[in-house]
Amino acid sequence: MDDHPLSALINARITAAQEAGEFDDLPGAGKPLPRISDPQGEVFNRMLRDAGAVPEFVALARELTQLRVELQETGDRSRRRDILKEMSMMEVRIDLARQTYKP
Repeated sequence: MDDHPLSALINARITAAQEAGEFDDLPGAGKPLPRISDPQGEVFNRMLRDAGAVPEFVALARELTQLRVELQETGDRSRRRDILKEMSMMEVRIDLARQTYKP
């Protein structure tokens, strides 16, 4: 980080926060950091979680819920048949996404 243009400012702020006691009594203080086998993947996953991203099967389940609502609201028989087909395919996609999900 020494070659970053803001490294001096970052280090100064960290030092000031340490001196002001802002890092005292933090949860986990004095405990070792958890072992992470894939640091880049962990950072990426945390960014996704912080942005509100969800696993594919969760997003698909939300779509399935919307299809169920649409099915209840429509009286058009051909549209209902199409929705039922979509729901059937969506359930298969959800099952596949659950099987391949790795947190």
